[in-house]
Amino acid sequence: MPGRKIIITGVPGVGKTTVINESILRLKEEGIDYQSISFGSFMFEMAVSKGLVKDRDEMRKLSRDDQKHLQQLAAAAIGKINGDVIIDTHASVKTPKGYLAGLPEWVLRELKPDVFVIVETDEDQILIRRLSDITRVRDVDGFRALSEHQEFNRAIAASYAMVTGCTVKIIQNPDHLLERAVTDMVNLLR
Repeated sequence: MPGRKIIITGVPGVGKTTVINESILRLKEEGIDYQSISFGSFMFEMAVSKGLVKDRDEMRKLSRDDQKHLQQLAAAAIGKINGDVIIDTHASVKTPKGYLAGLPEWVLRELKPDVFVIVETDEDQILIRRLSDITRVRDVDGFRALSEHQEFNRAIAASYAMVTGCTVKIIQNPDHLLERAVTDMVNLLR
């Protein structure tokens, strides 16, 4: 049976996956089940199977054509999933040639989101989180670049809402206030 499709985004290092995981746990305690799907994991698995990449950090360096094809494959697979689904993804991907829409029209048409969520925090906190995450190799951006990326995500979220008719919600995830971000997310998902 079809359910709600909730797209949750944020720049790398903002803590969106942590907010998602904690929210799902709290909702489960209330008897509400959401399945969390990583759009990037779907794309990554397909890219590995095609021999295009060896690790996730190579994904953003793929050609536009390769990324577009992988987006189409992932969106089609996720769009067929029944039940309430949280789609963990990026509104945009910063590439060497500029920002790439993380959810172009052909992806949105397959996913049919009900709500689009942007998780944000202060740029300084994102930078510190990125530097302390030894499990990933990420670009080192400064305050200005991170601010630009978050602003671009807000702008592109508005365009996603125009295409789909979904609402856009911004949830703040500052350091030491994870519980507040989770509460905001849970209230949205109920």
